Amino acid sequence: MPITKDPDKASAAGPAIILVEPQLGENIGMVARAMANFGLSELRLVNPRDGWPSEKARAAASRADHVIDAVKVFDDLASALADLNFVFATTARQRDGFKTVRGPVEAGRVLRARHGMGQRTGILFGRERFGLYNDEVGLADEIVTFPVDPDFSSLNIAQAALLMSYEWMKSGLEDETRTNFSGPDMKPASKEELHGLFAYLEGALEARGYFRPAPKKPKMVDNLRAVLTRAGFAEPELKVLRGIISSLDRFSPAMPRGDGSPGDDPRRLPAAARAAKAEADRQAHRPAGDDEDTPPLGGKGTDND
Repeated sequence: MPITKDPDKASAAGPAIILVEPQLGENIGMVARAMANFGLSELRLVNPRDGWPSEKARAAASRADHVIDAVKVFDDLASALADLNFVFATTARQRDGFKTVRGPVEAGRVLRARHGMGQRTGILFGRERFGLYNDEVGLADEIVTFPVDPDFSSLNIAQAALLMSYEWMKSGLEDETRTNFSGPDMKPASKEELHGLFAYLEGALEARGYFRPAPKKPKMVDNLRAVLTRAGFAEPELKVLRGIISSLDRFSPAMPRGDGSPGDDPRRLPAAARAAKAEADRQAHRPAGDDEDTPPLGGKGTDND
């Protein structure tokens, strides 16, 4: 088949999507939306059942108006394919004949390669109820089929268009696994930082009697380090963990953050110091003039009754 070099044709944004006798405007709109998601814009309709234009299609397209506005309508399939150099027919059923059958990944690469040579390409989709007739498949160059469950192989045309549109876009990426955005680029934590976290955590757990019974402590420490080394922490992540452990180590439900310095927690003091602090607090909160040996004025059993 000759290669088209017409610059106007070569400038088309990818393969045309051709729908044969689509029944529902909503399905047409969802096909347009799927196309726009992956950079396709040329939609051709062959004898749409409910005519064209369709407000239902525009509503379902979810602002893919540039695709809807550029729709071309044809009376027959041959006319819709006339200016194309290469066409895939989509089908879920095995067909008689000698056409090459490809999966969607390979089909996307074939379309990309032919597009790069200046050829006009298209992907042909059949009716919602039963797809394409054999003579319609015969107008295509090759067949593309999807690896679906053979017991439930029927795809909605919008789903099928989405799959092929995705493979088209993916085939043009320098790296097929590339995404439009990624997670933060964080510096991996050094071993010194990781070991510092180990030491800090082990000290906090030791102070709380976590390592019981004592003979099992080495194994418990080994398990703890094994868990923390599996994740491959980045430097900022270690800072978050260390902050969490520090907060748990310094504060408690009885002495929450905002309730004074953790150093004031009486449970951190030796027994004698705790007793002295408790007495000092009691004296500090006693009302002025209060004397434990003198009944309060106005109390029961006094001359002031």
